[in-house]
Amino acid sequence: MRLGTSSPLIYDSAQKWAELQSEIGCSAVVFPVQSNETEKKIIEYKEAADKAGLVIAEVGIWRNALTLDPAERKKNMDYCVEQLRLADYVGARCCVNVAGTTGPVWDGAYKQNFSRKMREDIISMVQEIIDRAEVKNTYFTLEPMPWMVPMSPLDYADLIKEVGRDRFAVHLDVINMINSVDRYFNAKEFVDECVDVLGGKIRSCHIKDVHLAEEFTLRLEECAPGCGEFPLRYYAEKINEIDGDMPVILEHLENDDDYYKYIDYLKEELDGLYKTV
Repeated sequence: MRLGTSSPLIYDSAQKWAELQSEIGCSAVVFPVQSNETEKKIIEYKEAADKAGLVIAEVGIWRNALTLDPAERKKNMDYCVEQLRLADYVGARCCVNVAGTTGPVWDGAYKQNFSRKMREDIISMVQEIIDRAEVKNTYFTLEPMPWMVPMSPLDYADLIKEVGRDRFAVHLDVINMINSVDRYFNAKEFVDECVDVLGGKIRSCHIKDVHLAEEFTLRLEECAPGCGEFPLRYYAEKINEIDGDMPVILEHLENDDDYYKYIDYLKEELDGLYKTV
């Protein structure tokens, strides 16, 4: 496996960006340049990553391609296509977004997220993005969310069949699917299920932690690695069995200092499992 962070950290050039990532022990990166930036800049960062031996794990989208506003939906769909083409151009392992919603918050929790109509729209959206982008070197993926399709490994596998496109694969954020006491208390078994069902389709992963708050209502809190109870090393071992070059990306921290702190924690916790450059 290859550790990475979702933060480009503070840098002033493509070379400095790549050097910082490798200096802290990362050998995978999230590409920090967008499709609407200049080709010169895109090439500069791609070459810096290659020179430093960094695998480009992901190109992110993070826009709602199912929003109800027609103009905004078209704009976001076009951006999805261009980001997927960018991922193909730079040789990223995947391009990733969430499924989206028709609610007012782009990644929000709504009952309609689980309607048959929404699932049909998600299938059509993924098909259109892949068909328009015509990629050959990368894959389009959807990151699971606690309140959005796909909700489980089996649900993701079903969605892959329904989409029916070779370039649709899996982005695994297992913590985002820890949305019940069963999955929380049986986390190793849930990791096994993810690996058994989705295995060779997984292109990139996120890593963080989860904590069950001590309250009289169920509240599962995302937290930094080591601040919760998730079996991080077990997760990494299973991911490593799938692919020794699998990117495992640390995300959702507040600032660069936190990224330095928790990447160091992961290096200690996952000693012997991750590759360096």
